[in-house]
Amino acid sequence: MSQATLLEEVVQWSPETCRQEVRVVLPKLVSMHHNTDSWEEHINVFRIIVDMFLPHLPLAELEEECFSKVLPKVVLMFTGFVEETSKQIGGLSSQNAEIQAFLRSILQMMVQTLETLSGCVRHVCSFEEAASLDSIRSLPTCVLQVLKDTFQHCKESEVMYSGRLSLVGDLLQCLFKEAYSLQKGLMELLEKINLENSASREEISDLVTVIHSLLDICSVISTLDIALHANTWKFIIKQSVKHQAVVEEHLRHTDIASSLCEGLLTSVCSSLELAEQVQQTGLQEVVQCAEYKLFQKTMKMSRFFANTLVHYIKEFKPFLSKSCTHFYQLCLQVLSKFPPSLTAPSVPPGLGEELRTAVLVPMDAVLTQLLPMRPFAECVLTPTRNCSPELALPHCLLLVDVLGKLFSQPEDTLRLWCDGSQFSEETPRLSIFEAMFLSFRSCPLEQAMPVRLPGVMLHGQAQVKVSLHQHVCVHLCGCVAALPAQHFPPLERALLGAVLQSDTQTALLATDVWCFLARYGTAELCLHHVILIAHLIKSCPNEGYRLTHLGLLLRRLLFLMTPDHQMEFVKCFAPSEEDNLCVWRLILLRSLCSEVRLHVEREVLSRARAALDAWQGSGYRLGSMNTLNKALGCVLVVVRGEPLQAECLASSLKVIHHLWSLMCANQVQVHPSLQGTLRLLLSISATLIKNIEPHAIIQAFSCLSGLHLQQCPDDLVLAALEFLASMGKVFVPSHIQSQVLPRLSSLFSTLLAHESWLISQHALEAFAIFAEVTNHEEVISQSLTSEETKNKVVNFLSKTISVQEAEKARVERMRVEASTIERHSERLETEQKMPVQTPAVEEPLAKRARQESSKDEEYERYLQAAESALKALQAIDAPSTASSPPQWVTARLPALQTLISQISTSTTNKL
Repeated sequence: MSQATLLEEVVQWSPETCRQEVRVVLPKLVSMHHNTDSWEEHINVFRIIVDMFLPHLPLAELEEECFSKVLPKVVLMFTGFVEETSKQIGGLSSQNAEIQAFLRSILQMMVQTLETLSGCVRHVCSFEEAASLDSIRSLPTCVLQVLKDTFQHCKESEVMYSGRLSLVGDLLQCLFKEAYSLQKGLMELLEKINLENSASREEISDLVTVIHSLLDICSVISTLDIALHANTWKFIIKQSVKHQAVVEEHLRHTDIASSLCEGLLTSVCSSLELAEQVQQTGLQEVVQCAEYKLFQKTMKMSRFFANTLVHYIKEFKPFLSKSCTHFYQLCLQVLSKFPPSLTAPSVPPGLGEELRTAVLVPMDAVLTQLLPMRPFAECVLTPTRNCSPELALPHCLLLVDVLGKLFSQPEDTLRLWCDGSQFSEETPRLSIFEAMFLSFRSCPLEQAMPVRLPGVMLHGQAQVKVSLHQHVCVHLCGCVAALPAQHFPPLERALLGAVLQSDTQTALLATDVWCFLARYGTAELCLHHVILIAHLIKSCPNEGYRLTHLGLLLRRLLFLMTPDHQMEFVKCFAPSEEDNLCVWRLILLRSLCSEVRLHVEREVLSRARAALDAWQGSGYRLGSMNTLNKALGCVLVVVRGEPLQAECLASSLKVIHHLWSLMCANQVQVHPSLQGTLRLLLSISATLIKNIEPHAIIQAFSCLSGLHLQQCPDDLVLAALEFLASMGKVFVPSHIQSQVLPRLSSLFSTLLAHESWLISQHALEAFAIFAEVTNHEEVISQSLTSEETKNKVVNFLSKTISVQEAEKARVERMRVEASTIERHSERLETEQKMPVQTPAVEEPLAKRARQESSKDEEYERYLQAAESALKALQAIDAPSTASSPPQWVTARLPALQTLISQISTSTTNKL
């Protein structure tokens, strides 16, 4: 009997005949199926085998008699269908009927193949006894390969068929439906299979292959059908956990974990895109629009992935070390999609909150599962973290979340995160405190905007939004309060490191936390820290950010000391000793109790008088200026500590008046040490302006007017502005107005037009302070010498903004500014690490022979002092003065004139 005759006869048989002839006919049909090259015959024979003879084989014989012999050829033929379709698809068009018919016939055969395979699956499911993997080994492998090819073809169909999709769309739809049904049936079949711990290697391998094949299918169907994608993942996780004992060592955990992370992130991004579309539609009834319904489905998928990830990590944690990088990146990426991240998309608040709850709640559980894992801690705490600026805030918020969870963890986990790496053979990691400060420093843009975060709810009050600084500070302080004593050393190291780095905002954060530590700890701990900081200040080689930050911390901590400890501190760092002046010039006297404060004031002023006498005794040498400037810095601290005792006030004024009589603009312009002296004099005089004598005010304006302010250091110019602003508090005596007011107007005019935006801004502020309280209104108009300056001042006073900046432009501008500031900070730190060079002395020390070149300077200094003193004397004796001078003044004036004549004659003779 020929093959054609056999097929024609078999299709007429009844089920009973098939049952009787199965042993004879089935081998022939299998042989025919194996040897045929005809696609139509292949499909026909395959369907006859499955529909008519497979039902009559017992379960134990399915694999050996049918599946192992037929299904490999089915896979081969199906692959041929897909390849042929790809080759012929280029010629598909409505005009080419032949190609169209050919492709449709191939797609029809693909559909029939899937239908037949579904028949195989249904038949196996029909047995009452559960099948073993050994008994159907070839079936899952074949079905999964065919499914993957089918889904891949459907996924690519929009691109492959392009505008011709309508010509075959009905068959592609049938193809997908059959594949969907086939996969569903296969998963139902496999769920009935139970592997015992005694399962053979082959069975274990087969199940692992099934799981991995479905994992590969997940990557294909993720964009095709949400329900199918979710059900496939459910099956993968369920089978992995169900047979955990036998498969956990064989699964591709890294691939599974990364796929889950990718699926979650993709779902979140899709949900946000749909939420944006909802917002763009502007519909009042959001719930009714199609985008919202799709958003709900996608959001549920996001929640599903997040919850699945929690479950998977919990069950397979020992095998996920290599996946910690994926988990870390997922945490950052998810956090970056939600406010307060500046890159978060704008979506309706209600939808954003729904998605936030759906995703971040299970992600919080993910973080809890990951905390004990050393590789995850190493990822988060790596010293060489180099993520993009967009992920800086998410990293910071992740660390804050970790801080909040640590103290419910075992001691080993606490040590892992708090102590950092201890040995060279460990992977380097920071303590979480160091990482927290570094991460905060990496968010200058978010600090400047500023971003707002939920604050801590206290005493039943409504929750308010707080800055990033406050958010981080509160959590760090909470961590300090709960931290066991053995973990304080890494905390203290991190605090000191943050104070000594160049970013001021980070140093301020560390100072806030340090002050909480001092208040939370004992008084002895606070004293110990204050003494340590004072020693660090004394060890700072010169002015710089470290000295500034340490001074800030010292000022804050002094407020927290007991009076007895304050006195102990004063004894340890006596202001009467020159080496300690660098400490006292950084404090606030109001932080001290009255007894200690009075003691410090007296010692500081006594030291200042001694320094001035020593400078005078050395012949006013520039080499002695450093000691005097240190003392003046402390005097400034004293005079700012209102209320000032009458004794201290008189002593301060005596020093200031003496120094003003010695100030010479020509010398100040070229000598940095004198510039420092003038800066301090200006600041002290601004504070004591109501008590400054008229002759000192004249000398101050004479000196300032003689300077080229555009070439002076910024700190000197800022001190000058402070002095100019203070002039509004006093009424300038009429007999010196002609020498003061024109210069005051000229100085304001010059500084308001200063080319530096920083100086210009401070000039506006100083001018506003002066104008608000002064009685000399003519100075205001005389200072505004140009229309541009006048407009600038008017806009500043009225708080007028000339240009409204768009939000995106503002963010971009601040991003550039933050980058510039960070580069500046890095440069400062690089310079700080360079070897300290001893500054050259501006003139020979007192013990050395004086050089001839100093003669001109001495002449200039003494003549300037004499001229200033005589002008001040003249101002006192002006005609407008009501009282006449004492008689002894008249008697001494001829003596002065005689002395001047003698000096003039002596100088002429030498020439």
